[in-house]
Amino acid sequence: MGRIMGIDYGQKRIGIAITDPMKIFSSGLTTKKPHEIFNFLETFFQENDVECVVLGYPKQMNNMDSESFIYIKQFETAFRRKFPDKPLVYEDERFTSLLAGRAMVESGMKKKERQKKENLDKMSAAILLQSYLERISKK
Repeated sequence: MGRIMGIDYGQKRIGIAITDPMKIFSSGLTTKKPHEIFNFLETFFQENDVECVVLGYPKQMNNMDSESFIYIKQFETAFRRKFPDKPLVYEDERFTSLLAGRAMVESGMKKKERQKKENLDKMSAAILLQSYLERISKK
C-alpha cells in the first residue's frame, strides 16, 4: 500500500511531507533546495512506495494564480517528464504557512526551532498534504 507525498515548492526551499502507510495523517519529512529535489525524489521513489504526489497550488484570495505559480508550473513540467508514471495533483496551499506557524507554536516548539525556515516549510507541506487527505476522504 503506497503513501502519498506532499510538496510545498519554493524558490529557495521545498518542503516535503509524507503520509503514514494507511494514509490517515501526514508528517513533515524534509526540505530540499530546488537543485536537489529531483535526485532526492528519484532515490525516495526507488526506496518507498509513493502512489501519488500532491503539489501546493499557490492562489491569491481572488482565486487567481499567484506570481509564484510560474515556478510551480516549471516544476510540474519537469516532474512529469522525469516521472511520467507518478500521478501529480494540485492542492490549494493558501494559508498553509500561517497555519504551520501556529501549529509550531501550539506544539510547544522552541522559538529557535520555529525560526528555522526549513521547519516552517516541512510543516507547510504536512498541512497541505493533510488538507488533501481530508478533502479526498469526504468523497
